[in-house]
Amino acid sequence: MTSICMIITGLSIGGAETMLLKLLQTLDRDRFAPEVISLTNLGEVGPRIEALGIPVHALGMDRGKLNLKGFWTLIGHLRRSRPDVVHTWMYHADLLGGLAARMAGIRALAWGIHQSNLAPEFNKTSTLMVVKASALASRYLPRKIISCSDRAMRVHVTEGYCFSKMVLVPNGFDLTRFVPDSAARASVRSEMGLSSDAPLVGVVARDDPQKNHLGFVEAAAAVHRVIPWCHFILAGTGIDKDNASLNRAIEQVGLRDNMHLLGRRDDVPRLMASLDVLASPSHGEAFPSVLGEAMACAVPCVATDVGDSAAIVGHTGRVVPAGQMDELARQLVALLEMPEQYRQALGVKARERIQEHYELRSITQRYEEIYSQLQIER
Repeated sequence: MTSICMIITGLSIGGAETMLLKLLQTLDRDRFAPEVISLTNLGEVGPRIEALGIPVHALGMDRGKLNLKGFWTLIGHLRRSRPDVVHTWMYHADLLGGLAARMAGIRALAWGIHQSNLAPEFNKTSTLMVVKASALASRYLPRKIISCSDRAMRVHVTEGYCFSKMVLVPNGFDLTRFVPDSAARASVRSEMGLSSDAPLVGVVARDDPQKNHLGFVEAAAAVHRVIPWCHFILAGTGIDKDNASLNRAIEQVGLRDNMHLLGRRDDVPRLMASLDVLASPSHGEAFPSVLGEAMACAVPCVATDVGDSAAIVGHTGRVVPAGQMDELARQLVALLEMPEQYRQALGVKARERIQEHYELRSITQRYEEIYSQLQIER
């Protein structure tokens, strides 16, 4: 039995946090005994991990601030528990968790990279400082650096991360949870008071400047001018009636009746399956999981060319240059005006692509192989 300590910056809803949860749900528990340490708090994901019977510890550190008490608590925990492997997730956990593991005498360490956009306008100065420090430490601390996307790997090598330690393991998707569902298509439209044949475009992303919700509002307005009966749903933490800037933008383009802000939802598979097209207008991503989730539901996607979006979508949707919302709108219109049977055929190919390249259990096996290799080499 291989014991693994997963150290992550926090456990709020996000791409890395969700992938950690999915990994723990599918990890072979006859071979691996995991525990999780959050540098900050339990967030929404922590209790879901605990429900799997996996120990979760929260150190209560403040994001972006070095807490020496929490750091020494982490070192002490690792010295007592002596895990066979430590796997850290996200920048602050990579650096602090890596240092703590080394001070605890643990060398079987893997870092995890889950971001590809390091532009100063989208990152805190403290985060960029951690990235620079991690680039230096990458030659000494981790045995492996696991990147969730090829784009993220190349960006970090350019920043000075050790190329020889890089391993690509993309995010995986549960094809038993994200499935085509005609009942969802009908029920979501009914919930919003729409006709059963109303075209529906969705964006599923938390409130974050990199997700570019305001840009999507511009694109939606352009789509609406061509297809005035089209409706749009935006779902994610902070995407609701209390989001002043987003609501103001919607009012300015006259989409109050056609733009539906749903906030954080627990029925994301149902929402995904209800869509005609999913849009991903982001300025930056590493591996946008929403694309894989929609494609698993046989929903074609239009995405900006950030992170590994183009690699995920392949020929089953459309990819446009980042920031070009006019082109995003044109491609959305193209898919919406496509004969329904052709759009459905794209959706079928999209699901097949996820099955072939990103099925969750096969991705989990790649993590398991890395953990076993690290244990042997420690």
